[in-house]
Amino acid sequence: MRLTDFWKKMAGHFGETYADSFARDHVMAELGGRTVREALDAGWDAKDVWRVVCAVMDVPAERR
Repeated sequence: MRLTDFWKKMAGHFGETYADSFARDHVMAELGGRTVREALDAGWDAKDVWRVVCAVMDVPAERR
C-alpha cells in the first residue's frame, strides 16, 4: 500500500483533522508501543499499520 493510499483511508475513516491527531498521539501496543507516525517512520509497511488500525479501532470491513 502506498502512503498516499494509507492517508486517504485514515482520512476516510477518521476525518482529515482527527486522522492526523490520531496518528501522532494514539500509542498502540500492537505497533510495539508506537504511534502510527512512529511506526511508519520506523519502517513499518503502511499496509501492516493500516491492518493494526483497523483491528484496534474496529474499522468496518467496507472501509478496509
